[in-house]
Amino acid sequence: MCLGVPMTVVESDAFSALCQRGDEQRRVSLLLIGPREAGTKVLVHIDTAIRSLDEEEAAQLDRALDGLAAALRGEDFGAAFADLTERGPQLPDHLR
Repeated sequence: MCLGVPMTVVESDAFSALCQRGDEQRRVSLLLIGPREAGTKVLVHIDTAIRSLDEEEAAQLDRALDGLAAALRGEDFGAAFADLTERGPQLPDHLR
């Protein structure tokens, strides 16, 4: 399974950026989305930034990844998915 992870641009040039998530830093390609300023949240997949993220979406993805890691360790992960578990299933508008 391949996952995209939210990362924050630390520094960049026209073609790549040094990005960070937690203690991890890596150089990622910006060829798909163009240059980004330091502090920009990006979704990184296979060392390539595939799109920019707003703060809320980046935080939601961080919680989901933290919940997945907790589940893999056998720990409680319900709080990471509170936005899903605290409401009933909802159909998309086009199916209502």
